[in-house]
Amino acid sequence: MSGMTPDQRPTREGVIATEKVRGICMDLPLVVERLSHGEASWFINDKKNFVAMSDHHHDERVSVTFAAGAGVQESLIDEDAERYFRPPYVGVRGWVGAYLDGHEEWNSPQWDTLGDLIVDAWLLIAPPKIRLLLDPQS
Repeated sequence: MSGMTPDQRPTREGVIATEKVRGICMDLPLVVERLSHGEASWFINDKKNFVAMSDHHHDERVSVTFAAGAGVQESLIDEDAERYFRPPYVGVRGWVGAYLDGHEEWNSPQWDTLGDLIVDAWLLIAPPKIRLLLDPQS
């Protein structure tokens, strides 16, 4: 797998990881995709970043990082350190990293859970008026 970029690595289901994340993000209101630090990243209204792909600083791991509420990062890592990690730079702000390159039952991406976490990231980062587009109760 050496020399491959994150968007070239297939997930266990045979779907490119970036395409899966893109599909989840682009289903949310007012999301714009653009490169940030050389990786696909998703922004609300082209301003507030809430999800970014990562090759985990070139260590041959493919992952996604996303904003998370208080305590979520610690809980996910404590529960499942094979899938989740504290990413460099943004981890101090509570962001979570999720590995997308596992191929075994115990470490493969859990796409339903990741989808929920990405929606939660959107809700956390979106300004209140924009949040109403997805969650009228907020």
